[in-house]
Amino acid sequence: MSKIVTRRGALTGLAGLGAAGLAAPHIATAASHTKTWKVQTSWPGGAGLQIFKDWCGSIVEKTGGELAFQPFGANDVVGDFQLYDAVKNGVLDAVNPFTIYAQGIIPAAVFLSSFPLGLRNPHEYDVFYYGLGGLDMARELYKAQGMHFVGPIHHGPNIIHSKVPIRSIDDFRGRKMRLPGGMVAEIFTEIGAETTVLPGSEIFPALEKGTIDVADYVGPAVNYSLGFSQVTDYIVMGPPGFMSLYQPVDIMDLTVGMESWNALSPQMQQFVEMETHVYSDMHHAAIQAADQEAWKKFEADGTEVTRLSQDDVELMTEVAVPVWYKYANRDKSSARIFKTILDYMQSGSLGYVDPALTEGMSLDL
Repeated sequence: MSKIVTRRGALTGLAGLGAAGLAAPHIATAASHTKTWKVQTSWPGGAGLQIFKDWCGSIVEKTGGELAFQPFGANDVVGDFQLYDAVKNGVLDAVNPFTIYAQGIIPAAVFLSSFPLGLRNPHEYDVFYYGLGGLDMARELYKAQGMHFVGPIHHGPNIIHSKVPIRSIDDFRGRKMRLPGGMVAEIFTEIGAETTVLPGSEIFPALEKGTIDVADYVGPAVNYSLGFSQVTDYIVMGPPGFMSLYQPVDIMDLTVGMESWNALSPQMQQFVEMETHVYSDMHHAAIQAADQEAWKKFEADGTEVTRLSQDDVELMTEVAVPVWYKYANRDKSSARIFKTILDYMQSGSLGYVDPALTEGMSLDL
């Protein structure tokens, strides 16, 4: 409780004109020296984009005019898969992507976000990042790419939309399915799906045209606003309480170009770090609240929710474990991060992974 009080107190102090961490004369003249960051999100629309824009709009007041965020939606400046190049080249100051997108330049990023049958609740990733060293490991990897990983931002589970009913993992066989690539796609390929990688903005037209007949994307509120109920009849989920087998906690983040980051004062860097942590909580709660309304709309549109079984969870875990190790052994950073998460999953706190499933498997640490 004391840490929460301290964090919120620091945020209040930094936002006020008399903040102890920032000299009063500096704050008084900040408006004439506002640094404005161009920040692009991966949200293409709906509740996610609006929540992001509202947050960005709050920054200039909270910093007394020292820093402002100019928000851009998906593809407004660059495509989703060009976000990191844009940050490194200074086209954008910062990005708010789905962390999984970084796997193209940082292989270990596959374990910095939710992965199939991995950690299953937002607070577990907070434990990883803020208690088990994950934040330091992420920042080390991003620094080597000329970027600063400020912190994770929770969204919620991803769900699957389908034109056909899927009631077990066997029903994915032969289906043309959009996935974000990497480990997730490989595991679905193992169970027989024909996978393809598309950015979020291209999912609706692909479903509409029949290029794909199954697609994962984020949660109900955003997906409804993107029109998915118009082009699919089913939503596929895990057993009750386990919305998504493959991405139960969808993580976004705030990543800043190193030049823009280093141009901030230490006090303002601390503000951005703390504000990102607070935004993660607010973003997650706002999305989940919007989801409750979206479920009613899907039901009214005739969308049917189908659920996989606990047997499917166990079968998919058996498929996933060897793939975990394959990705973990791509480099030592991946192995180190995965080992931290695996130890947590197999600990008395969680017990998600039966030790028998990892017996005889090794990590190149």
